[in-house]
Amino acid sequence: MSRVCVGTVDGWNEREQREVEVDGQSVVVMRYEGEFYALRNLCTHKDVPLLGGEVSDGKITCTKHGGKFELATGKAKALPAVKPVRIFHTEVDGGQVFVAELD
Repeated sequence: MSRVCVGTVDGWNEREQREVEVDGQSVVVMRYEGEFYALRNLCTHKDVPLLGGEVSDGKITCTKHGGKFELATGKAKALPAVKPVRIFHTEVDGGQVFVAELD
């Protein structure tokens, strides 16, 4: 399992999103209400990237069809998405933000 650094805490703005590759998978990482979240960068409805989707009420919205996913759990919260999106572990260590696969 590899851990990927995605920048410093001070270098992130609220609701900012970045794409990073973790073990060959595209992951969207975002800061929301001071916390960091990481989800597989692929809507489970039609394989559309989630990067750039609106983030509000603890969810990210797919820009193509409007499916919503809970940031903390990856659970689908609005149709047409019904399957959860995979989440990744985020960690702040020494002022750096890291992302890794969940155990």
